[in-house]
Amino acid sequence: MRAALDPAGREVALWHVPGRVELLGKHTDYAGGRSLLGALERGLIIGMAPRNDDTVTFLDSSSGARAAFQLDPDLIPLTGRWAGFPMTVARRIARNFPGAHRGADLALASNLPSAAGMSSSSALIVATFLALAEANDLRSGEVWQEHLPTPEALAEYLGCIENGQSFGALGGDRGIGTFGGSQDHTAILCCRAEHLSRYSFAPVTFEGEVRWPEKMALVIAVSGVKSRKSGPQRDAFNRLALATRTILDRWRQASGSQATTLAAAASEPGAPEAIGRFLSDIAEPGFPSEFLAGRFRQFVTESFELIPAATRALEGGDLQQFGDLVDRSQFGAEEGLHNQVPETIHLARRARALGAHAASAFGAGFGGSVWAMVDASEADRFGKQWIGEYRHAFPAAARRAECILTGLGPAARRID
Repeated sequence: MRAALDPAGREVALWHVPGRVELLGKHTDYAGGRSLLGALERGLIIGMAPRNDDTVTFLDSSSGARAAFQLDPDLIPLTGRWAGFPMTVARRIARNFPGAHRGADLALASNLPSAAGMSSSSALIVATFLALAEANDLRSGEVWQEHLPTPEALAEYLGCIENGQSFGALGGDRGIGTFGGSQDHTAILCCRAEHLSRYSFAPVTFEGEVRWPEKMALVIAVSGVKSRKSGPQRDAFNRLALATRTILDRWRQASGSQATTLAAAASEPGAPEAIGRFLSDIAEPGFPSEFLAGRFRQFVTESFELIPAATRALEGGDLQQFGDLVDRSQFGAEEGLHNQVPETIHLARRARALGAHAASAFGAGFGGSVWAMVDASEADRFGKQWIGEYRHAFPAAARRAECILTGLGPAARRID
């Protein structure tokens, strides 16, 4: 990494930026709901050497791919290519921090599988921002000190860079085309090693943490079905976000509620039952019959019932109850989100049948990965049998499948 950036003896700054695992909190964050999250040991390393002009060069040392662009408020990011992510960050920095004119040479190495639900794209967003913020000393400026005083505020802002929304006075623009929230960025910037963190969103609010159970291992099966933030999968993802906005808009019109998020609306006295009845009586163009009602049930159950109960179960060491609650979350994704594919459904079911205390798909869905909590003493045997059965059942996807034994690592940090 240093060799790629340091041919002339320049000082190089390095960061480790982790991926994340979402134990619970399927499509809840952008509607103001809750998530139970951890940072992974796997991640990416980004190196930065500042330049004396406004050019940003980017080398993906894993693939050899390169990109070059300006730190320019009128920059037009590429669509459908990895370089569009750092270009989106550069454009937003130039717009929100008018004094940022210094480019940098960046190099990246990653052991995160791409489009696998572990937030490789959000990690790239976070890494690029941290590097360019360092090159331009953004932390010492008034904009940062006023608007980004905490890691949680920074995480929410980076979510807005990705989805294109404004963050307070920091105006938004095009983003990358997904209507997501800040769950990924929060886990990457705020979680602690060996702990699961519970957050609610819009705004990002820390609600507590629980230590990962002793003598338990985290095993992740990558299905090999890529969960992308582009093309038809992006449209399917966005429909889930649009559904929560539509529910909130229709409920506000019907009830006079002033709630700004679906979570706030569902917290009003009697609202969950009333909204459920209301949705059963309306037909909304663009959504199949009963889709909005099912989407609302999944959101309320996941955010208000399953996550608080699962946190209590972990705190009390009741892994049987925890597993039952996680099963309900998985079923809710299948029935309410319709974002599961046969491969992830198979992996979740087989993990439980093979003895996992809990298992569920995670991330945006439409592919991706499944996590399992298993006895550490059995983790290696479990992982080999789990992925072996999967490869036999789904030989086409299995070419890109893998099994990862990991722990919960620290948040993004400087390592130089």
